[in-house]
Amino acid sequence: MTETAGLIADESGALRCFWHGGLEDYRRYHDEEWGRPVTDDHRLFEKICLEGFQSGLSWLTILRKRENFRAAFAGFDFEKVAHFTEEDIARCLADAGIIRHRGKIVSTINNARRAVALKEEFGSLSAYFWRFEPEAQERPARMDYETLRANPTSPTSIRLSKDLKKRGWTFVGPTTVYAFMQAMGLVNDHLEGCICRPQVEALRAAFLRPTA
Repeated sequence: MTETAGLIADESGALRCFWHGGLEDYRRYHDEEWGRPVTDDHRLFEKICLEGFQSGLSWLTILRKRENFRAAFAGFDFEKVAHFTEEDIARCLADAGIIRHRGKIVSTINNARRAVALKEEFGSLSAYFWRFEPEAQERPARMDYETLRANPTSPTSIRLSKDLKKRGWTFVGPTTVYAFMQAMGLVNDHLEGCICRPQVEALRAAFLRPTA
């Protein structure tokens, strides 16, 4: 395995973004999930909550605990999580399979309640979030290693973060929100030369943006 300009070549010579580090589970996430457009409300809610849990940690840590998080938070069905009680908070705090951070657990429950309100207003979380897909002129002409490293946020992630906070969401700073946008396909931040970049571009080109 070799690395150059933010890309890692596997044993066959195929190039991928550097950040999976050659780890099999992380490579599957890179190849099969990251950057591919998502409209499923539960997956969108899951990801934005897990990005909040990731704060101060690596995504790999969260990824390897994801099934435990799903079990703890009712599959991230926000209409169920919205009804969690102090007993549920205590249960989560006792669950060694997740990140036992009271503030982030409480935030997930709060955000579930805010998600219910968003669904009532926009018809779905998907319709709300995809309103914040960046315009083409906001995007860099070339997504290379230096550009990715230099842009942990974007003008749109700042706007989305402000709007979510205005609506009462927590743990949704601009960097967290941009990582959510990258993962859920609102942008394609696979690097130039990565085998997944053209795949994701094709998916985005064929993708029907939700309106409700």
